[in-house]
Amino acid sequence: MTEVIDRRAGRVLLVDLSGRVLLLHGGDPARPGTGWWFTPGGGLDRGETTLDAAVRELFEEVGLRADPADLGEPVRSEVTEFSYGGRAYRQEQDFYLFRVPGWQVDTTGMDEEEQLTITGHRWWSAAEIEASREEIFPRDLAALLRPLTGDVTEGS
Repeated sequence: MTEVIDRRAGRVLLVDLSGRVLLLHGGDPARPGTGWWFTPGGGLDRGETTLDAAVRELFEEVGLRADPADLGEPVRSEVTEFSYGGRAYRQEQDFYLFRVPGWQVDTTGMDEEEQLTITGHRWWSAAEIEASREEIFPRDLAALLRPLTGDVTEGS
């Protein structure tokens, strides 16, 4: 039986004035050719809360320093299961909303693993997420974004 690693994570819905969310693109080095889009964030370091991790990862992955007070309370908490690096994970994660006028991504703060696995970034609207055939996580991200961004249009 495969051992499942339990972990906690903090993630950020980084949303610009147009209501678009910044997603990172990456994959699993253990599965060449795979790739998906995901929100900035990651697992907790020792002693961190999910908010601490979200703030730290936001700076590491996109170069944006945030005051934890600006992220407030989680807008969503969920449990997800996935495999990465040949290992199975069960991850409890909290998503925080952080609004910015815009942001030019700076990846110089990425650690070695992030540099190997994160290959790109892009701002997405809810409609673009719904229309895409690419893997995007969380899977219901467009529905999650709509009430947070004031976008009341229905998906296609």
